[in-house]
Order: sequence, then C-alpha cells, then structure tokens
Amino acid sequence: MTARLGQVMAGCVILVTADRRSGELASALSRRGATVRHAPALSIVPHVHDDELLLATKQLLDAPADIVVITTGIGFRGWVEAADAAGVADELVAMLSGARLIARGPKAHGALQAAGLQADWVAESETSAEILDLLLAEGVAGQRVAVQHHGAGADGLDTELAAAGAEIHSLVVYRWGPPPDPVAVQLSVVAAAAGEIDAVVFTSAPGVAAWLQAVDDQGLGHEIAARLEAGNMVTAAVGPVTARPLQDRGIQPIIPDRGRLGALVRALVSHYEHAQTTAVSTAAGRLQVRRTVALLDGHVMPVSPNGLEVLRLLTAAGGDVVTREQVLAVLPGDSNDPHTAEVAVARVREVCGGRALIQTVVKRGYRLAVT
Repeated sequence: MTARLGQVMAGCVILVTADRRSGELASALSRRGATVRHAPALSIVPHVHDDELLLATKQLLDAPADIVVITTGIGFRGWVEAADAAGVADELVAMLSGARLIARGPKAHGALQAAGLQADWVAESETSAEILDLLLAEGVAGQRVAVQHHGAGADGLDTELAAAGAEIHSLVVYRWGPPPDPVAVQLSVVAAAAGEIDAVVFTSAPGVAAWLQAVDDQGLGHEIAARLEAGNMVTAAVGPVTARPLQDRGIQPIIPDRGRLGALVRALVSHYEHAQTTAVSTAAGRLQVRRTVALLDGHVMPVSPNGLEVLRLLTAAGGDVVTREQVLAVLPGDSNDPHTAEVAVARVREVCGGRALIQTVVKRGYRLAVT
C-alpha cells in the first residue's frame, strides 16, 4: 500500500519564509498534509510605486541600450506594468524591439513574447553565468547594456560586464525591504532551534540571508546547525542562486531540478516519500515515527504523545527487546509500576494493529514485529 498524496508530509511543520506567492506555496504544501507556518524574512517594495525604477526607465528611453538582459519573467512583466502606469509602456516596448534581447530561461523568454517581443538568445541553463559567458566571449566594450533584475541583484552581471568595458544600466523591478513582521521571523528561528520546525523553505537568496541573520541575532546558530546535521530538520531552496547563501554556511538544501515553485514542492514531497520508503517494515505495515505523528503504511495513526515515545523507543531498538523499565523511562512522571508500561503499550496496540505490530516477550518486555 502506498501513502496517499495528501498525507506524504503529514505531521511535518514547514516554515515558508517567502512574501511573494507564499499563499500559493503554502496551499500546495498543505494539500500534501503539511502544517505551514509563515514568516516572511523580507518584504517587497512594489514596482509600480518605485520611483527609482521609473527614473531608470526614462533614462534608458533617452539613451537606448544595445543589449537588454531579462533575468526574470515576473520582473519583466512588472517592468512593463510600471512603465504602463507611468504612460511610457509603448516607448519602452519600441526601445526594446530595437535592442538585442537576452533572456535567462523560458519564463523570461515567455514574458518577452507576451509583450510582442522576441528574444535573440535564451540561456538554456537559466543562469546568469551562462549569459555572462556568452557576452564576455563576444565582447561588450563600448556597448550600452541594460540588465533587468530583481531585488536579489543581477548575480554579478552588472559588475562583470562593466569591468569588461560595457556601460551598464541596472533596472531593479522590485527591491527588498524589512520583514513585514520582524517578531514572526524571530519566533520562527526560536521554533526551528527548539525542534518545532521540520523544514524551512526559501525562494530568494536575500530571504535566506535575512533568515540566517535572524538566526545569528538570536544566537541560535549552533542549535540550528545541530538539527540540520542530525537530519531532524531540512532546508529547501527554489534554485541554485537561492541555495548559495545556505551552502556558504555549510548547509546543503533540497534543490529541485528546475527553479519553479511546483518543482520545489515536488522535491519536498520526494524527500518525505524517500523517508517513508526507509521506514521500518513490520508485520502490520511500514512504520514511520515522525516528530509529532506516527504513520503506518502512509496513514496517520491517532497515537498520543506518550504512544509516540513508546513507538520511537521500539523503532530505535530495531526489533530487539525493550524492557518495561525502558518503557517507563520514556513516559512522563517517575512511576516504577510495570502496569503503567503495560497500559501504555496496550493503548498503542489499540490504534496501530494490535499484536501484529508490538509483540510481548514473556518475562522480558516488548519488541517491534519487524520483518
């Protein structure tokens, strides 16, 4: 029997640190059984109200670029929307039609096409590094190059092309601001360090940097690192650029093959599906004991917190005998009554397959019926 899609992440608390499209991401994770906690590490300055973008756009219209690099589809659409709000959208599209257009991937290419424009070259790897290699190989000395990028910056394009002799015009379609709720970010860090978070999801490099800064500000770097190293918590990044600040700290996040929110969700699902396949195989089914729930063949069992501790103890023993004294040790209180252990085991059996899951070893204790 395989786990139902909606329960793949049952019992997992996922922290979403993004502001933009966070509702879409949270909904996708919730449909797969996760409990989602939201604490945006940064806010976004809307492009329509960004005077700097409009000023840069008008400067570009006065002195058109030879090459225009489009790094994100949503960023390009936002640029056109901002120009439209200022009454210069037609002039912008006309200027772009006379420039060589470079797109960083299919989404940027699609946004150009939606505006009636055609990219002259598209980076197959969807990276700024590939664009940089192309332009440096061709030579950009003396050329006017406009780079549309988002609040995370242009991934080195501006500085590298300027160093090669290009005249650079940067257009930041939206900029990062402080978190909308700084207390929520602080509490998310404390919760992660305390073991209340199972996965932290990032969709931008600045968001990663801001959350890690909050970790440092709270003095919880050691606790976070310990949970990650033990595998009790994972991080996930939407793409390699987002992942870089984590990797610089020695953290290896889950990264999807493609930089899309849907692919990010699928990568997390795959991670937890793999965790299920490595669960303990028992006579009653495949057993996985998570932080807050136990799953038997992918189905959440209504086990109490005490029952979870008993199952965790039995699972760790791997089929070896666990004594009543050991059971009592993981239960709250300081009871020495063997009957307390017997009651705790009986309650777990009641909801998890009876004696098919937990066997009694006469005069010795209990063991998980592993197969």
